[in-house]
Amino acid sequence: MGNGDYDSYSSGMNVESVHRVAIPPPQPFFESLKYSMKETLFPDDPLRKFKNQPASKKLVLALQHFLPILEWGPKYTLPFLKSDLIAGITIASLAIPQGISYAKLANLPPILGLYSSFIPPLIYAMMGSSRDLAVGTVAVGSLLMASMLGREVSPTENPTLFLHLAFTATFFAGLLQLSLGLFRLGFIVDFLSHAAIVGFMGGAATVVCLQQLKSILGLEKFTHKADVVSVMNSVFSQTHEWRWESAVLGCCFIFFLLVTRYFSKRQPKFFWVSAMAPLTSVILGSILVYLTHAEKHGVQVIGNLKKGLNPPSATDLVFVSPYMGTAIKTGLITGIIALAEGIAVGRSFAMFKNYHIDGNKEMIAIGTMNIFGSLTSCYLTTGPFSRSAVNYNAGCKTAASNIVMSIAVMLTLLFLTPLFHYTPLVVLSAIIVSAMLGLIDYQAAIHLWKIDKFDFLVCFSAYIGVVFGSVEIGLVLAVAISVLRVLLFIARPRTFVLGNIPNSSAYRNVEHYPNAHHVPGILILEIDAPIYFANASYLRERITRWINEEEEKIKGAGSTSLQYVIVDMTAVANIDTSGISMLEEFKKSVDRTGLQLVLVNPGSEVTKKLNKSKFLDEIGHKWVYVTVEEAVGVCSSFMLHTQKANPMKDESEGLNNNI
Repeated sequence: MGNGDYDSYSSGMNVESVHRVAIPPPQPFFESLKYSMKETLFPDDPLRKFKNQPASKKLVLALQHFLPILEWGPKYTLPFLKSDLIAGITIASLAIPQGISYAKLANLPPILGLYSSFIPPLIYAMMGSSRDLAVGTVAVGSLLMASMLGREVSPTENPTLFLHLAFTATFFAGLLQLSLGLFRLGFIVDFLSHAAIVGFMGGAATVVCLQQLKSILGLEKFTHKADVVSVMNSVFSQTHEWRWESAVLGCCFIFFLLVTRYFSKRQPKFFWVSAMAPLTSVILGSILVYLTHAEKHGVQVIGNLKKGLNPPSATDLVFVSPYMGTAIKTGLITGIIALAEGIAVGRSFAMFKNYHIDGNKEMIAIGTMNIFGSLTSCYLTTGPFSRSAVNYNAGCKTAASNIVMSIAVMLTLLFLTPLFHYTPLVVLSAIIVSAMLGLIDYQAAIHLWKIDKFDFLVCFSAYIGVVFGSVEIGLVLAVAISVLRVLLFIARPRTFVLGNIPNSSAYRNVEHYPNAHHVPGILILEIDAPIYFANASYLRERITRWINEEEEKIKGAGSTSLQYVIVDMTAVANIDTSGISMLEEFKKSVDRTGLQLVLVNPGSEVTKKLNKSKFLDEIGHKWVYVTVEEAVGVCSSFMLHTQKANPMKDESEGLNNNI
């Protein structure tokens, strides 16, 4: 179509009714870079509150940013103290037995579970932004640490080195978490999708439950591997070593814990029943063992727990090869998992209470408490769901409930540790099993299957990887498949054929709206993603296939020949040089077939780049419109004008002459 033909036609129609796509004003490179960096690293604009403030106020705001306790502390009231006191005592009753249990799961001295429930919660109370997160050790993190460190150092043959590596891994986990928060790189954690976390947690919970068969059956020798085949082989190869006394005791306590949890779920006002159940189990189990001398009949007990507060462990950190690499690897993986769990739990309860938590602040708080924890004989801590749920149901108002819990644990460390001497290990295993069964979220897996089969594949792969491989394999599989899906979204974006909704000016996907009809002589396509080097070739091939399919339909139906290809670029947020080259090649291709390419509503960034590359000049500014409706109106009117001007000519010949 020549410019003269278009101009002569345009002079006869109301061109003022057609809106043109404006070329954005040029923006300096460094301004554009600054804007992009701000949107990437500071999407929440944390510096907004510092604007137009005096220096003294800025200092106060900065301190409150890193120490939220300075913000809510001055507003603290007596009713808040009452609520936090009840919540703190309640979660302490859960934290003490859970801490001891999870330390055993990590192949660490049981006392470390109490140490880790003393110092880290105090630090989080000062630095955390969540009102509901209850800090402590977690089963998955404990399992990861035992599994990864256990491959290099035996916790039974060299327990001191294993302990020091656990402190070192915790230090590097905290360093990673703190760095992600300070440099505002929290989006990295988002690569662990919800589906991946559901599968990973479920697989880890399954493995943890199976490993508790060691204590439940009273076995002394057990595999250090975490996969289900090795665990079951270890269990059934020692049937002659099974202790029925221990098994009966374990099953009874598991039943008791599950019943109390079920009751508390059915009657939320009695939340304290399930919260107190683990400590009740420890007390009952200890009394039972003491009275019956069950430790002499195959029931293993904790033994002596060292009395006193956390000893310093800064000098125990291992910064020499070959163990430092193992500590770093373990710290990075456990740090990411702990961070993902803590932030997810915090956001969940913040949503229930309608307040906002800052993900980067949480990373700084969790990272700082793990760094300080590694220096004070603590291992990896975060915000476990079970403890936080109890804290929430107990009516906590602020993070001060963590302080109350720390004080309760401190008193336990100072005066009550001898009382745990007769606590049977089978009770600790029962506590772990009952907690882990809640992490196997089969309902979420069913929901994923119904909604998105690919998400279910991610979930299932993570579960199978953990259960039949190892925790690391499951994690790698989950992340790899999640990243693969992101890459598929980028490399294989969706394209749609649009049609007109009857009695409206709207154009929608004809697969979504079967009643939308095609416009004769015009193919309308929509690209639903940015155009990058990764998808440019695919888009060229896919659009060409759309054109070929449309021409075959027209040929079979004997309808008006295809003359225009309209590409709706509303959803194309950006384009790179490979994408522009693709459009240039595609333009030449449609020119050779006698078709006219028309663009609709390219975004600001896309328009800017198309203009700088001279592509808009090549296609002609007159073939770029703001809406699909306007583009279709102009193309339809011009086809009608062409047919009237050339009534005796063949359509294809007339079209070729115009072009």
